[in-house]
Amino acid sequence: MVFATLGEAGFGIVSVLVAGGVGAAVAALSARSTIRRREARTRQAERRAADAVRLAELGSMTSGLAHEIKNPLSTIALHAQLLREDVLDSAMKDDERERVSRRVDSLAQECTRLKDILEDFLRFAGRVKLDPHQLDLRDVVLDLADFFEPQCGQAGVLLRKDLAPAPVMARVDPGLLKQALLNLALNAVQAMKDPSPGSAPSELILRLESGPDGIIIHVIDTGPGIAPERRAEVFQPYVTSKPGGSGLGLAVARRIVEEHGGRIELHSEPGRGSDFAVHLPLAAG
Repeated sequence: MVFATLGEAGFGIVSVLVAGGVGAAVAALSARSTIRRREARTRQAERRAADAVRLAELGSMTSGLAHEIKNPLSTIALHAQLLREDVLDSAMKDDERERVSRRVDSLAQECTRLKDILEDFLRFAGRVKLDPHQLDLRDVVLDLADFFEPQCGQAGVLLRKDLAPAPVMARVDPGLLKQALLNLALNAVQAMKDPSPGSAPSELILRLESGPDGIIIHVIDTGPGIAPERRAEVFQPYVTSKPGGSGLGLAVARRIVEEHGGRIELHSEPGRGSDFAVHLPLAAG
């Protein structure tokens, strides 16, 4: 009855009112959604800040403890070396001298391994302070390849370089970035240590590419690959499948890359190898 008396003008007014109400409701929903996203980002930033404070406190405490352990460990290693010299100069029978020397050598090797673990831990737990320079990342990759190629040769791994044809400029700490890439390369070579009989020669590929969205440095191996259920944990501290490994190499690499404003993505297929892709921002300007 009401609508029958409104006429066309009345219907127009009702339509405007309905449309206005719908528009206001949509705007309110959009505003609430924006507010929720902002609140979520704020909470996430607060959690990151709190985590950073806790990590700084933990890093300070554990770094001090690690330094305290390193001092007596160095003393033990020095005395192991002196003891070995005394054993070699002693009047022991040859078989006894050899047996004692092997034990002393084992002691020295374990001291060295513990020292390496402590140094990895200090790099992971300590504060990462960048000394960035704007440079061509091709030079960083070439320096790493020149340094690491002999070790690849000893492991029977062919090292290949695939670099961008033009300069790839970025603002990085060259020493720390090379350390991160070296950790990834070491992990790759260790993964290819025991190839199956009759398989093709193992390869390590260092690939550098640049695009409008940033820079990618690939560290690719032709090893056994990583099972899907293990990919989420490989960057966690003290997670390792290698005998004698510290489990900190990949964690340190990720931390260094993240300090540069980048990230590491893992692409792997069991039986076909792995690709650790280091994403870095382009140099400003």
